Amino acid sequence: MRSKIILFVLGFLVWCLLSWPTDGQHVLVGIVVSGLVAYFTGDLFTRRPHLFKHVTRYLWFFYYLLVFGWECFKANIDVAIRVIHPYKPLNPGIIKATTSLKNDIALTFLANSITLTPGTLTVDVDKAGGFLYVHWIDVKTKDTEKATKIIVERFEKILRKIFE
Repeated sequence: MRSKIILFVLGFLVWCLLSWPTDGQHVLVGIVVSGLVAYFTGDLFTRRPHLFKHVTRYLWFFYYLLVFGWECFKANIDVAIRVIHPYKPLNPGIIKATTSLKNDIALTFLANSITLTPGTLTVDVDKAGGFLYVHWIDVKTKDTEKATKIIVERFEKILRKIFE
């Protein structure tokens, strides 16, 4: 039940932010939609809702959004330059990066963060081995440790503080 309430509150807040400035009609629709989503998918949201009652986790999540936004901005500029300048060399490939995250939600956030950043795509997650296989538009190194430092580390440190 607690996970459904948390999902409702978070969904409603996102609804209000996306439909800003809100009026009575938007608020009513937001309540209905958030309630339906929470009712039908609340059990899938998280298995450990008690993690979300710590205020510091929200602050780290806000910091994560800022870091993710900045990394996306930089990657968009890089990909745009590669599109505009067709002679800029590409070195695509799949690299193996390590991760110490064990929580399913944290791994999902990490994989999606990498995928949503232009120029990279998470191909596979090996939870047992602690590896991510990432397609990279410009492979700078094939060394697992260096690739992990470049691609994974910036998100992993923050996600560990949020989810583990």
